[in-house]
Amino acid sequence: MTAATDMTSPLAGRDRLLRNRALVRGWLYVALVVIFAVVVVGGATRLTESGLSITEWKPIHGIIPPLSDAEWQEEFLKYQQIPQFKELNADMDLAGFKRIFWWEWAHRLLARWAGVIFFALPFAFFWATRRLERGLAPKLAGIFLLGGLQGVIGWLMVASGLSGRTSVNPAWLAVHLTVASIIFAATMLVARGLAPHSAAPADRSTQRFAGILILLILFQIFLGGLVAGLDAGLSYNTWPLMDGSIIPGDLFIIEPVWRNLVENPKTVQFVHRLGAYIVLAAALWHMIATRRAQPRTTHARRALILFHLLLLQAAVGVATLLTQVNLHAALTHQGLALVVLGFAVAHWRGTKGAYPLPEEVART
Repeated sequence: MTAATDMTSPLAGRDRLLRNRALVRGWLYVALVVIFAVVVVGGATRLTESGLSITEWKPIHGIIPPLSDAEWQEEFLKYQQIPQFKELNADMDLAGFKRIFWWEWAHRLLARWAGVIFFALPFAFFWATRRLERGLAPKLAGIFLLGGLQGVIGWLMVASGLSGRTSVNPAWLAVHLTVASIIFAATMLVARGLAPHSAAPADRSTQRFAGILILLILFQIFLGGLVAGLDAGLSYNTWPLMDGSIIPGDLFIIEPVWRNLVENPKTVQFVHRLGAYIVLAAALWHMIATRRAQPRTTHARRALILFHLLLLQAAVGVATLLTQVNLHAALTHQGLALVVLGFAVAHWRGTKGAYPLPEEVART
């Protein structure tokens, strides 16, 4: 090996690492788009009351939809055995069943694609070809395992609505949505950690509050899942007053009191509204504080954008309420929630900077 080769090999190693980071980051951005589609189609499945149309969990065989009239009749017969059909859809014909079936089937198929084609296979490729730097594989494996857990949660959610209820349990729906959001956030976190950051890390206070905003947004998404599960948006369709008051009555009429937080549609909607005000106020404070502590920096600009995204999300939420959960408004509200969460995660990672380079590369 020549001296010239000795001098350039560390630089070559650094270039190779940065190229690998760019490739992995590009893959994760594609995965984010697919996860986004899964969540939005899942929202449409809920809004069209389609989630109980497939009454069995077949992770492998379920990829193939009914292909003959006999198979369609068999699926329809299974649906006719559950309370949702008997109490709400007894007049549904086969054509109507097919409409709700395709929503649920598409949601499950997209989830499988997200887990296997867009995550597991690329992950295996990057790991086998040694394109993953030390410490990155455990992060990605954790996201994959969380995706597997999400599949189990999805089935438990569906199973909760197959007997004794005409819809899924709202708490399971909220957990299902929240775990999907956590998977989206974790994927964004790793992708942004692999990206080059032009600005220096922000001060600890800015970093800390940017992280708190993520937790607040995730909790607000959980509350939104409860609202959807209870159909709470179909009533009290006025704003800013609710049932004629800023703080409506009868918020805690169910015993024990805690059950109102997950079972009383009025209470759940009120808490979701209150949560929106808290998140907005926190984002406003963060924007002002960041612009004072880090003036004319990328961190300050991102804090400003995040606040305006939350304002837009609040406006769409009000529009969804006033239109009594119009399908397009509601799906926009759900999709924008993921955009807000993803941007908040990117902002937080930006305040901390990119993942540090391995020691052997950083020394070059």
